[in-house]
Amino acid sequence: MISGHTLALDQGSQSSRALVFDAAGALLAGVQVPVETKRFPDQRVEQDPAEIAQSLRDAIAAVTEQTDPELITKVGLATQRSSVVCWRKRDAKPLSKVLSWQDRRAADWLEQFAAESARVQSITGLLLSPHYGVSKLNWLLSEESSLHAGLANDDVMAGPLSSFLLSDLLGLNGGFVDPANASRTLLYDFHSRDWSDELLELFGIPRSVLPQCVPTSHAYGQLQLHGVDAPLTVCTGDQSAAMFAFGPARTDSVYANLGTGAFLQRPVGGEAPLVDGLLSSIVFSNGTETDYVLEGTVNGAGSAINWAASELGIEKAWLKTQTADWLKSVDSPPLFLNGVSGLGAPWWIADFPSQFVGEGEDPAKVVAVLESIVFLLQVNFDVLAEATNMPERWIVTGGLSQLDGLCQRLADLSRIPVARPSVSEATALGVAHLLNLGQQGFIPPMEGDAFHPQSDPELKDRYSRWHYAMSEVINNYCS
Repeated sequence: MISGHTLALDQGSQSSRALVFDAAGALLAGVQVPVETKRFPDQRVEQDPAEIAQSLRDAIAAVTEQTDPELITKVGLATQRSSVVCWRKRDAKPLSKVLSWQDRRAADWLEQFAAESARVQSITGLLLSPHYGVSKLNWLLSEESSLHAGLANDDVMAGPLSSFLLSDLLGLNGGFVDPANASRTLLYDFHSRDWSDELLELFGIPRSVLPQCVPTSHAYGQLQLHGVDAPLTVCTGDQSAAMFAFGPARTDSVYANLGTGAFLQRPVGGEAPLVDGLLSSIVFSNGTETDYVLEGTVNGAGSAINWAASELGIEKAWLKTQTADWLKSVDSPPLFLNGVSGLGAPWWIADFPSQFVGEGEDPAKVVAVLESIVFLLQVNFDVLAEATNMPERWIVTGGLSQLDGLCQRLADLSRIPVARPSVSEATALGVAHLLNLGQQGFIPPMEGDAFHPQSDPELKDRYSRWHYAMSEVINNYCS
C-alpha cells in the first residue's frame, strides 16, 4: 500500500513555499513564489495580503502538478510571526495591508504601557516591543478607515497573518490561531493558552475581532487540491517549525535560524521560565501537552546586510556573492553597533542608533556587520547558558548559516560546536515532521557540516570591544 504524502507550506517575509515529502521524509517536489515587502521612511513596513495569499495558492497549484494530489493526506502551514492584518469575517476578503513584524509605526503608542512591562511578560512570556502585534492591531482598528463599516456590523477579523491565510485557504468564517502566532500579539496568556482578558482590556482590543485560540495540532479544515480534499492539521510560526526539522526538540542544543532576523531558541520542556531579557514561548501544543522554549531575537540579520548594501551603495545581489570571500580575507574589520530593525534581545531598544566604530573600506564594513550578528547571538547565548546550563552544540539553519566564516566565528566565541544541517528547507521539514509525529522512519538523519571551536584571540578582542561600545551607547541612551 502506498503511504500518504505530506504537503508543507512555508509563508515567509520574502517568499511562499510549498513542498511535498514522502512517507520517509524525502523531498519529492518544491515550489517557491516570491512576495514583495514595501518599506517607507516613517518606519512602516507593509505587504499585500492578497499577493501573499495568491502566492501560497500558486505554490500549492504548481507543486501538486508535480506530484499526485490524491496521495497527499496531511497538510501543515508555518508563517512569519508578529505580522498582522485585518480581513472580512464572512468571506476572508482582506481589509488592510499586512503590517510586517518589522513595522514600528505605533512604537510611540506602546510606550505609554512601559510601567506594565513586567506584568505583560508574566502573562505572555514576551517583552513589551513594537515588533509584536498589539500596537499594530490598535493602529489598524483605530486608523484604518476601511474597517469602520465592518466593525459596526461585527464583520471584521484582526490578528496574525497565519489566521488570515487559514481563512483564505480553507474558506472559514472567522478563523483560528495557534500558540506560536497568537503569542506574538502580546495578548495571549501562555499559561491558559487563550487570549488574556486583562491584556485585552489594557490595550483596548475587543475579543470579538480576534480568531479562536487552538493548539498547534488541530483540525483546522480541508484544503482543496485539484478537487481532492486534504486535512490541514498543523499551523505554527516559522521559527517554531524549524526547530522540529530533525525530530523532537533537543534540550541539549540551542537552535538558531538565521534569515531576515536571527532567532535562537533553547528547548526547556514543559515548564515556562521567565528570564530577564529573553522570551518564553510555546513551541508546540497538542491540546494536552505543551513544550516551551527560551528565545532570543536578533532583528538585524539578513535585514542588516540589506541595510549595509543600501548605506554603502552596493548592489545587494553582488554583495551577497562577495560576503564569503570577505569573511576570509578581511582580518581587521571595524565594529558595527547593530540596531537595524530595532535592537532586540536582551536589551530591547526599538530605536537604537546603528553605527560603525572605526574605519574601513566597504568589504571591512560588511564583515563588521556580519560579525555584529555573531556578537548579538553570543550575547543571547550567554544569557541562555546562565539561565539554564551550557548547551552541547548549536544547530543553525537559514540563509546566513551558509557562510562558513560566520559559523566558525560562532563556534569560536561560544566554545561549543556548530552543526549546520545540509537541509535548506528547515521550516517546511519541521512542519512535515510535526504532521508525522510518532511515524517511525519519517525523521531524516541530520547530515551536514560541523564547525569546531578554535582559538581566535583577535575575534575575542573585537567582541570585548564591541560589547563595551554597545554598553556605552545603551547607558547613554537610558540615562
